[in-house]
Amino acid sequence: MTSTASVQAASAAHTGDVVAAVRDVHYAAGGRAIFAGLDLEVRRGRITAIMGPSGTGKTTLLRLITRQVAPARGQVTVFGKDLASFGRNQVYALRRRMGLLFQNGALLTDLDVFENVAFPVREHTDLPEPLVRLLVLTKLQAVGLRGAATLMPGELSGGMARRVALARAIVMDPEILLYDEPFVGLDPISLGFILRLIKHMNQALGITSVVVSHDVHELATIADDSYLISEGRVAAAGTPAQLRASDSAAVRQFMTGSAEGPVPFHYPAPDYAGQLLEADER
Repeated sequence: MTSTASVQAASAAHTGDVVAAVRDVHYAAGGRAIFAGLDLEVRRGRITAIMGPSGTGKTTLLRLITRQVAPARGQVTVFGKDLASFGRNQVYALRRRMGLLFQNGALLTDLDVFENVAFPVREHTDLPEPLVRLLVLTKLQAVGLRGAATLMPGELSGGMARRVALARAIVMDPEILLYDEPFVGLDPISLGFILRLIKHMNQALGITSVVVSHDVHELATIADDSYLISEGRVAAAGTPAQLRASDSAAVRQFMTGSAEGPVPFHYPAPDYAGQLLEADER
């Protein structure tokens, strides 16, 4: 095989390995630019970490991948298909291949833990009740909450609710798992357990995971690929170790949690003194 043919073969193999891709995406909300030429890709069977300061669009990225919103410009592809061409039925079919752990858990308050986890199964399949029960109890066992099956969401701690939401996200055995801030509210033991579960599912089941989080140190223990988003674009990409070794001041500031650096703490606002004087004049 010639060198040119080798390069083409390697490129084709890599393209087939990409489950989701965001190409030159521009997106704004409420008149504020969120993305301005965002480029990244999610590779099959790997854990991809999405990091960045608050307000940089990490959750919006998940909404783009699940076709809840569409970019003003650019392309989002999942499983090799351009989402811009999808009709409603195709979007629903796509989402059945995904699992999403919502940032706030989003449990249905009128259903107990068992029925919350069973909800996607009942909605999308005609499985007999004994099989539904087996499936739900298996997923609850995986997150350590089989004994909480009859509890209502109001009886759960924040960490327990997050684990129930994770059981619901994996109950349909999705090909892609999207985690929106999965570590919030977890005690150290639960945190370690969930980290191990995310990694184990990827290794054992070949699931592709996208994890959005601020928890740099936790992500570094499980992520295969990492992206740091800032000012509408990817500020840095690579393994967690490569991001920690970056020469960029903004990347170093985020990775070390420093209060000093180019990333501002304050949301853009008018001049402080001038605004106070305006308030006094009124």
